[in-house]
Amino acid sequence: MIKILHSADWHLDSPLGLKDPQQAKKLKEELGKIPDRIAALSKAHGCDLVLLSGDLFDGAASQGTLAKLKQTLQDMEVPVFITPGNHDFAAANSPWLSEVFPENVHIFKKSSMESVALPQLDCRIYGAGFQSMDCDGLLQNFKAEQTETYAIGILHGDPTQVNSHYCPITTTQVEASGLDYLALGHIHKGDSFRKGKTLCAWPGCPMGRGYDEEGEKGVLIVTLDQDASARFVPLDTPRFYDLEVEVGEDPQAALAEVLPPVGNENFYRVTFVGASEPFDVDALYDPKFPNLLLKDKTTPPVDIWLSADTDTFEGMYFNRLKAMMEGADEDTQRRIRLAARISRDILDGQEVVLP
Repeated sequence: MIKILHSADWHLDSPLGLKDPQQAKKLKEELGKIPDRIAALSKAHGCDLVLLSGDLFDGAASQGTLAKLKQTLQDMEVPVFITPGNHDFAAANSPWLSEVFPENVHIFKKSSMESVALPQLDCRIYGAGFQSMDCDGLLQNFKAEQTETYAIGILHGDPTQVNSHYCPITTTQVEASGLDYLALGHIHKGDSFRKGKTLCAWPGCPMGRGYDEEGEKGVLIVTLDQDASARFVPLDTPRFYDLEVEVGEDPQAALAEVLPPVGNENFYRVTFVGASEPFDVDALYDPKFPNLLLKDKTTPPVDIWLSADTDTFEGMYFNRLKAMMEGADEDTQRRIRLAARISRDILDGQEVVLP
C-alpha cells in the first residue's frame, strides 16, 4: 500500500486583488504558509510521497519564496514530484531550470512523458511539464509500461474542455493510460472521476484568493492498494464565500441567517436582494466578521394592493385578499400579505423565491 499527498495550484507570490491593503497583506502571509502546512499534513498522515501538480508559483518567484520552498520540500523527507504548469512553466529563467532543488525532489521538465522508478515503493511515477503558457495534450497516445506494481501519473492539465489550450485530458486517454492514479492540477475546484482502472483527480487550490474561488480548500490524501482512492482533507486557510440573501422585513435577521453563529476571519460578500424600504447597510456590519463585505441590490417595494380597486379579475383577486385581512390575527395577516406579494411578483414577471 502507498499513501500519497496530492496538491496543486499554490500560486505563491500571487498578486492579490483585494482593495483593502491590510486584507491583501494578511492573505499574502497566509498564502506563504501553504508549503509548511502541506508538509506538516504529509507527515501527520504518514504519506510515502508527495505529488505537486503545477502552478506552485504564479509567475516569477521571489528569492525568499524560493529559499523557503526548497527548505520545506527537503523537510518533507519523502520523494516529491513536481510538474510545471501554465503559470510556472519550465522555460528560460524558470526556477525549475535555474535553481538547485533538494535531492528528494524530481521535476518533470520535458514536454513528453518520462518516468522515475521508486523501488522502495514498488511504483513508477510518470510525468511531463509545460514549457510555455500553452500546452498540447501530454497524455495523448501514452500508456504506462512498467514492471512495478503501481503506475502513477502527474500532469498539469484540463480534464473539463477537450479544446483547452492547457494540456487537455480526455476520458479516453485516461482509460488507455494504464495508470492507477493520475494526479492533475490547473482546475481550482477539486473533483475526480474514474475511467477503467484509473482514478483521475485534482485537489483544487489549497487557498482561495478571491470570491471566484469559494469555500473549503485543501489537498487529497490518496491511497493505492487494490485500487486507488482519494480523500479530501481541508486546510486551515482563509475561505471566501459569495452569498445572496432575500432582505425580507428585517435585514439584520436576514444577514444572521447566512453567516455562521461564531465570528471568524473568512471573507464573506453578502448581497441583499428583493424589495425593501431604504436601510442603512453600513449599520449591519458585525465586528465578529472583520472581512465582511455587504452589498445592497434591493429594489423599492411595490404597492401590492395597487390594483385592488380596479374593475378587473386581478382587482377582484387582490380586493378579496385585502378584505380577508380585516379582523384576522397577526400571523394570518402576514400570510395574506405574503400571498399578495408573491402574486404581485408573478403578475409583474418577476422571479419568485418562496420563503
